[in-house]
Amino acid sequence: MTTVAPRSTTPATGIRPSVLARTGLSTCLAVNAAVVGYFFVQAGFASNALIVLGRLAGLYGALLMAFQLLLVARLPWLDRRIGMDRLTSWHRWTGFGVLWLLLAHVVFIVLGYADPAGLDPVDQLVHLAETVEGVLRAVVALALILVVGAVSARFARRRLAYETWHFIHLYTYLAVVLAFTHQVAAGTTFAASSLATAYWYVLWGGALGAVCAGRVVLPLWRNWRHRLVVTAVVPESDQVVSVHMTGRRLDLLPARAGQFFLWRFLTRDRWWQANPYSLSAAPDGRTLRLTAKASGDGSAALRGLRPGTRVFAEGPYGAFTTLHRTRPDAVLIAGGVGVTPIRALLEELEGHAVVLYRVTADRDAVLHDELRGLALSRGAALHLITGPARPDRLAPAELTRLVPDIADRDVYVCGPPAMTRAVLRSLRELGVPGPQIHFERFSLAG
Repeated sequence: MTTVAPRSTTPATGIRPSVLARTGLSTCLAVNAAVVGYFFVQAGFASNALIVLGRLAGLYGALLMAFQLLLVARLPWLDRRIGMDRLTSWHRWTGFGVLWLLLAHVVFIVLGYADPAGLDPVDQLVHLAETVEGVLRAVVALALILVVGAVSARFARRRLAYETWHFIHLYTYLAVVLAFTHQVAAGTTFAASSLATAYWYVLWGGALGAVCAGRVVLPLWRNWRHRLVVTAVVPESDQVVSVHMTGRRLDLLPARAGQFFLWRFLTRDRWWQANPYSLSAAPDGRTLRLTAKASGDGSAALRGLRPGTRVFAEGPYGAFTTLHRTRPDAVLIAGGVGVTPIRALLEELEGHAVVLYRVTADRDAVLHDELRGLALSRGAALHLITGPARPDRLAPAELTRLVPDIADRDVYVCGPPAMTRAVLRSLRELGVPGPQIHFERFSLAG
C-alpha cells in the first residue's frame, strides 16, 4: 500500500513564506527597474524632452508587461506562498499600470515628433506608422491592450462570463509579441549596446518561458504522469456532489489540504471547460476528492459524470494551507460549501482546533457528519451555527463567546464573499494580527 509521509503543520519559524515571496518579487522588479534606467541613460537623451519621457514610459511599460506575465505564470513556488487570488489581483492592477505607461509612451512620442515637424498629432502618428518599422505593430498592440483593459474593468467584468473574458484576454499574448517586435525594430535603448540587447531578450524570454513552463509544460507533465480518472460520484445533498478520483503515483503530486485544482472532465460536452474546486479531503497519496455545489452548468454537470471518465487537472494551486501557520492552535471558519477546504485542513492540522460552520439551516450543512467524526477523533471543537444572515452570528461578540482566545490562534476563513468580508471585519475589530488570518478567493479573472 502506498503511503504519504506526513507533512509538518507546526507554526513556521523565521521569515514567513509569504513575506519571502513578496520580498523576492519586489526585489526582482526593483533591480530590473534600475537596470532599465541604467541602459536608458547609457543610450543618451534625445533633444526633445517629450521624446525622452515617451521613451522612458515605453521602457517601463515593457518591463511591467514582462512582470505581469511572471505574476500569472502559475509557478508553484510563488503560488504556494502568495496564492493565485493575490497574484491575479496584482496582475490586474499591474495591467492598468502597463496601460497608462504605454498610452503615455504614444502620446509623448507623437507630440514630441509632431511639434518640430509642424504636424497635428493624428497625422504624425499616421506618418510614424507608415515610415518607421514596427510602429504599426505597436499601434495594434496598444489597441489590443485597450480592449483587454476595458473588459477587465469591474463594471465590464461583472457582466461578462468568465469564458468570454478569458477568450478576449488571450489577445494579451499577441499584444506582447507585437510590442516586443516593435521594441526590436524601433527601440533605441534596445539596440544601444549588445549588453542591452541581450538583457531585453533574456527578460522577455524568461517571462514567456515562465508562462510556458507554469501553464503548459507542468500541467501536461503532471497529467501524463498521474492520469487521473473518476472512480465514484457521490451525492451529498440535492445540490451538492462529491467526485472521487484516483491515478498513478499520486504520492508524488505536491497537493496539500486547502488547495484547489482547475478541473477538466474529458466528456464530449465539457472537455473544454475548466472549473476551480477545492479538495474536500486531505490528499492521501492514493485518491483525490472534490465536493461542489450546483451553481452553474459546469458544477451541475458533475452529477452526471461516470466512473472511468478521464480528468485533466491543473494545479494544485493556492496558499490556503498549513504552510502559513504562525500559532500552535487554530480556528477554522466555514460558510456553506466553503466547508470543503476547511474539512480537508482539519485532517492535516496539528494542535487544538475550533471549527465554526455557518449555514442557513441544518440541511445545508454539507459534510457535517464527516466534520463531526474528524473533530471527535482529533479532539477539536465543532460548532454548527444556523439561522438567517441577520443578525450576524459571527460578529465580534459571538466569535469571542465561542473562541475566547481567538486572538492567539491562526484563523482560516472560507465562505461566500459577503460572509468572508464580514468575518474579516470582525477579526480586525478583535485585534487578530494580520499574519494569523488566512483566506483565499477563487479569483481567476482578478
